[in-house]
Amino acid sequence: MASHSDTLVVFFGATAGANGGKLGSDEREIILLVWQIVDLHEKKVGKLHRCLVKPDTLELTDECKEETDLIVDDLTKADPLDKVLQQFQQSVQAELEDLGRNSFTLCVDGPQVIRQALHPEASKKNLVLPECFFSFVDLQKEFHKCCPNAGPGEDLNLSSMLEYLGLSSVSEHASGLLDVRNMVQLALHIMAEPLNHRFSCFESVKYKFESGTCKTDPVDSETVIRARGLPWQSSDQDIARFFKGLNIAKGGVALCLNAQGRRNGEALVRFVNEEHRDLALERHKHHMGSRYIEVYKATGEEFLKIAGGTSNEVAQFLSKENQVIIRMRGLPFTATPQDVLSFLGPESPVTDGTEGLLFVKYPDGRPSGDAFVLFSCEEYAQNALRKHKQVLGKRYIELFRSTAAEVQQVLNRYMSAPLISTLPPAPILPVMATPPFLATANTRDCVRLRGLPYTAAIEDILEFMGEHTVDIKPHGVHMVLNQQGRPSGDAFIQMKSSDKAFMVAQKCHKKTMKDRYVEVFQCSTEEMSIVLMGGTLNRSGLSPPPCKLPCLSPPTAYGAFPSPAMLSEAGLYQPPLMASPRPPPQHSGHSPTPALAYYPPQPHLYMNMNYTAYYPSPPVSPSTVGYFATPPGAMASAVSQSHHPGSAAAAHHAHAAAAHAHAHHAHPGSSPMMASAHGSLVRMQGLPYSAGVKDILSFFQGYQLPPEGVIVLYNLSGQCSGEALVAFPSEELAGQAVLERSHHLLYGHPIRLAFCT
Repeated sequence: MASHSDTLVVFFGATAGANGGKLGSDEREIILLVWQIVDLHEKKVGKLHRCLVKPDTLELTDECKEETDLIVDDLTKADPLDKVLQQFQQSVQAELEDLGRNSFTLCVDGPQVIRQALHPEASKKNLVLPECFFSFVDLQKEFHKCCPNAGPGEDLNLSSMLEYLGLSSVSEHASGLLDVRNMVQLALHIMAEPLNHRFSCFESVKYKFESGTCKTDPVDSETVIRARGLPWQSSDQDIARFFKGLNIAKGGVALCLNAQGRRNGEALVRFVNEEHRDLALERHKHHMGSRYIEVYKATGEEFLKIAGGTSNEVAQFLSKENQVIIRMRGLPFTATPQDVLSFLGPESPVTDGTEGLLFVKYPDGRPSGDAFVLFSCEEYAQNALRKHKQVLGKRYIELFRSTAAEVQQVLNRYMSAPLISTLPPAPILPVMATPPFLATANTRDCVRLRGLPYTAAIEDILEFMGEHTVDIKPHGVHMVLNQQGRPSGDAFIQMKSSDKAFMVAQKCHKKTMKDRYVEVFQCSTEEMSIVLMGGTLNRSGLSPPPCKLPCLSPPTAYGAFPSPAMLSEAGLYQPPLMASPRPPPQHSGHSPTPALAYYPPQPHLYMNMNYTAYYPSPPVSPSTVGYFATPPGAMASAVSQSHHPGSAAAAHHAHAAAAHAHAHHAHPGSSPMMASAHGSLVRMQGLPYSAGVKDILSFFQGYQLPPEGVIVLYNLSGQCSGEALVAFPSEELAGQAVLERSHHLLYGHPIRLAFCT
């Protein structure tokens, strides 16, 4: 259309915020459109049109008021953008018929009004723009081509171009009319003798983003940006829509993944040239829904690292053009292609049947539980997405949009994973407080369901949760099984926040499921992880699993620690036979300590945890998990320094202290919770039940306490007990805190402080 047009439509727009070179950089809506037709053959001009546009938000910046001479009252009776665009089309078509012309091309002073204002706003308002707005000529580029000696193209503006040609600005006071009349004057002048310029630099706006694989050819770093803060469920098409109006290279959106293969809210985007990249940078902190997106420069090497490196298997899978890619996560390890096709159903047929499925596997062929699926059209993909969190076998399946770059990343990551994770050498390390796949903070963002029917499945729990299902974390439902692998009647659910967990516990407690009432308690992640690892939480207290009990055997016993070669695949994935406890050896030379059972350091005791005891699978592979027995000296020291050495709670705090030492790769004696000096551990009493670690750190502001030096204590019901343990760097600082902060108020509660001696 553009290359054979016989008329130009000189077009101008202004927004309610920044204008000129910064037009569209602040997401403000269009409030003014002005246009005029120029007949390229007869060198005649048509009628000058000026239309005000009513924005959704009636608010103008001071800069806008000064530049446009408009006020809010001027816009109250104006038509919205879609109506004004209809008027534009009707008036232009009418004038073309009067002139006997067939086609036209927009002519603008800089691409901002088309690329940065009109297309993004139309996209947000779900407006379908007429075809004429997908092609235009930029008067600045045409002028630079006609008069290359006028200076760098990026420095040109309407005033400088008129001055170079010796033209005077027209006399016009109405905003927008002045700009369009000067643009028309300039266009007619460069088309006339002696310049005889022909408009030929036609620019286009892509109708849609083209997905596909990225070639491994070098990528120009001046064309790549990094977008940060994206919703985790956003697809490449969503990102392309955010940058609507700018041309992204084919396959130029690469979603970044974290170490667990999940999206981390970032993406690398490759544009067709540097100009489009620079315009993309102007969209820094623009919004995608309710989230603002940060946009930064990136390098071509970064883009290729994420989007490059396609294997033959991936290349074959992605060889079909214009396919919609859906990622499935949480598949049973025994799932077959036919199982997946049956799960998706006839309403969402997969492209080429089983050829449109790509299962993600480890290098030795073990399934990872992930798969990618191709659909030939958006309708089929939408039908498949409606099955999100439906059950296949005994597992609920997550489905979400994916990209070619994500397929490559996931396959590359799993195929490069070692068959057996490298274990640390023989040095003794303390036990970890929680499994690596669970948060180590004592955040009470979980709930425990007790008294479930033994026939209850995931769908029953989701139905029981009702409206609160949307607040469950991905893969956040964990069924507790007994030693025989059967349901125990308990389950843990990870919620998105402690507030959500509190609301579930309040509203769902003692609701019925299949004629049984179910108890719902709020609990911490640590309590959940201990139970899932084989420990118990009951009226007698919190009992850690066998691998977390202190090992009081002599240090020489650690010579039995297995080397990586001793760990077989079966050992990593099959449920173990738990060792029977033996009474601790008697050491006459030691001071008396609580009688604790110990387990010999056999290989299966360290590595072969019963990972069938929670459901579904954790975000990371069990092969990355390692547990180590706590050195006897550290545990004895921790137990002896607790306030109540004989209590189960004291033993629990000692385990948490040793875990902290492991997290910092230090000897347990140097951990904040392992007081090196007698009396540097302080007990707080009288805390509000809502108090958390941040509140305690604020209470001791100025004492430079690390967050890991604070442990909030909970009772058997999972509620805050009103007490906490705080580790200070030194005995002197602890004494100063006790003297200065005792009986001070925290949210109206007087706090009692005492040494743990």
